[in-house]
Amino acid sequence: MTALVFDSPHAAFRRGMRDALGAPAAVLFAGMLGFGALGQSMGLSFWTTTGSSLLMYALPGQVVFVEMMATGASAFVVALAAMLTAARFFPMTLTVMPQIPAAQRSRWLYAWVHTLSMTSWAIAMRDFPKMDPDHRRSYFCGLGLVCWGVSAPGTALGYLLAGQVPLSLTLALVFINPLFFLLTFAEVKPLANRLAIVFGGLLGPLTHLWTPDYGLLITGVLGGSLAYVVVRRIERPR
Repeated sequence: MTALVFDSPHAAFRRGMRDALGAPAAVLFAGMLGFGALGQSMGLSFWTTTGSSLLMYALPGQVVFVEMMATGASAFVVALAAMLTAARFFPMTLTVMPQIPAAQRSRWLYAWVHTLSMTSWAIAMRDFPKMDPDHRRSYFCGLGLVCWGVSAPGTALGYLLAGQVPLSLTLALVFINPLFFLLTFAEVKPLANRLAIVFGGLLGPLTHLWTPDYGLLITGVLGGSLAYVVVRRIERPR
């Protein structure tokens, strides 16, 4: 494992920004392009669609938000559905923040955690062990800021280009981000993470055929549980 060594927090911040400016930002930008076109096709305004990327910054929740707004659901139901889709951020936050030294967990982290996404979380989980703990917060802030910063411009451009992009391509762009997350997370060292991806990939089509409405939830619970059981058995002292 190649160590990431920085001579100052500013250097760590700049490295985080530089790492984000490659594939992570490009993938998020492409996903938001697709979302912007989706929002326009659903009849939402430019400002509502683009604003959701700034204020929600959670592509699955944004898709649910757009679909439910288009069907005329009440504000309470829309907010509740979007909140439930964002429940995944709770365990993501709980796994990232303890890796930042307690002395650096100021109230500003409540603002910086808004830049947490599937992409920045996966990269942080992969790269945090490679660097000094005192530089992790700065690195994450640089990484998350760039990823969050490209979301609104990508959404705005996608909205303005809607109608010129085939629907199939629009939907494909939306799913680029989860695919990049999958590939990045596969690089994380713990065996349980990789097994969870494999089990999820095998179970996903079956649970979707069984119950499309709850297939994703069931797949996550079963895939993660199976991975945990298998790793526990492998690591059990003989």
